[in-house]
Amino acid sequence: MWELAEPLIPAAPSRRQGGGRRRTSDRALLAAMLFAAQAGCSWWSLPAHLFGTTRATAHRRFSEWTDAGLWVRLHRAMLDQLRRHGGLDFDRAMIDSVQVRAVKGGI
Repeated sequence: MWELAEPLIPAAPSRRQGGGRRRTSDRALLAAMLFAAQAGCSWWSLPAHLFGTTRATAHRRFSEWTDAGLWVRLHRAMLDQLRRHGGLDFDRAMIDSVQVRAVKGGI
C-alpha cells in the first residue's frame, strides 16, 4: 500500500528554521489511518502510541489529505494496479437499486 500511496501524498509544507517538533512520518500516519479504518474505531480510540504519533496529528493529517484528494487518487491507483495484474474483472457486474415513493409534501 505504501508504494502506491507515497508518490500521491502531498509534499510537506516548508518550515521555518528553529524549534518545533519533528514531523511524524507519512508512512506511520498512513498505517494509523488504515488501522482506524479497518478497526472501525474513532480517532479518540486510536492507539496512537503504536504508530509514534498523536490522535490529533493523525486526524489533522487525515483531513489535510482528504482535502487534497489523496483518497480518491489512491483508490484509482489501487484499481489500476489490480486491473494490470488481472485482479479486477468487470465482465460480470450487477447494479442494485431501490425506489421508494416519497411521502406527500416531503418532510
